[in-house]
Amino acid sequence: MTIGKAADHPGETQDAEFSFIAPCLDHVDEAAIRRHLADDTFFWLDLTSPSDEDLTAVERLFGFHPLAMEDVREGGQRPKLDEYGDYALLVFYGCWNDGSPGGRLLHEVGLFISGRYLVSIHRDPLAALERQQSQLNGRALHSEQFLIYRVLDGLTDSYFPLLTEVDDEIDEIEAELLVDPTDSCLQRLFALKRQMVAMRKVVTPQRDLFARAIDQIAELPGLRLDERDYFRDIYDHLIRISDLIDSYRDLLSGATDLYLSTVSNRQNEVMKQLTVIATIFLPLGFITGFFGMNFSLLTGHFINSGWSFWVLGLGSMVLTCIALLWFFRQRGWLRNSAQVPAGTERKARR
Repeated sequence: MTIGKAADHPGETQDAEFSFIAPCLDHVDEAAIRRHLADDTFFWLDLTSPSDEDLTAVERLFGFHPLAMEDVREGGQRPKLDEYGDYALLVFYGCWNDGSPGGRLLHEVGLFISGRYLVSIHRDPLAALERQQSQLNGRALHSEQFLIYRVLDGLTDSYFPLLTEVDDEIDEIEAELLVDPTDSCLQRLFALKRQMVAMRKVVTPQRDLFARAIDQIAELPGLRLDERDYFRDIYDHLIRISDLIDSYRDLLSGATDLYLSTVSNRQNEVMKQLTVIATIFLPLGFITGFFGMNFSLLTGHFINSGWSFWVLGLGSMVLTCIALLWFFRQRGWLRNSAQVPAGTERKARR
């Protein structure tokens, strides 16, 4: 047994009896692929936006089933695990936001898993897979399972940065809703809801898939699945991601209710102010209408001098306004019911 320095990553070892180095390829090199297959050397082939010629070459070199290649070519598959004898096709989704407006967040990856190779095919560049390739290429690994785990773990953990951004954006939207609810806030809420629905459609099947995928992968010929803790770790992460998505959906629904409630309170406040104005002018209209009638009793006996006009005419209207305002204030109708405490904070989510 040869003993070297400690491994840089969990799952790596310097034990010469059990360790191996898995080559990592990023393009279709037919000579290298044939050599690795002939030598029975486990390797990883990662293809980004492969051409039809590349896919045809892959199908010819590895002997993949036409139905499996059709799923990879067309895309849009639901997360699944299909067995084809000595290999299996795992459709798995990663999450990556390239910052471009209208860009896709969910990226489908077709993984051909065997005891002799791992082939991953995807349309868009994925930083998670590129990072794993740079870290695993040339390193001593302790089993084929560990390389498969690192790839799946990288795709799974790619959800967390986006969920962190969603968490921060929900905080910003809620703060804006308490100050000035606008249509743009509502549009951002709906956009986040659509993202959560789309993520839930792929994360939930992936979580359920991993509940039984360990045994199915373990039955593949030539694949040494010596420890199950790695895949249980992925399963735990998928459960956590699923719980976060559900909690964020609830928070978005609560934020939508907050928006509707705030807008409704402001409308009620406007209606209350208009009602107060209309109520004040109601007796004023009665007074002006009453004194505007040219009865001889009024014009000959009551309103026949300057003081009577100011006291009985304008004075009665002023006293009526003051009395109504005092009455409204005593009943509490002039208070602003839409005010929200300035120190309102949202409770911790996790």
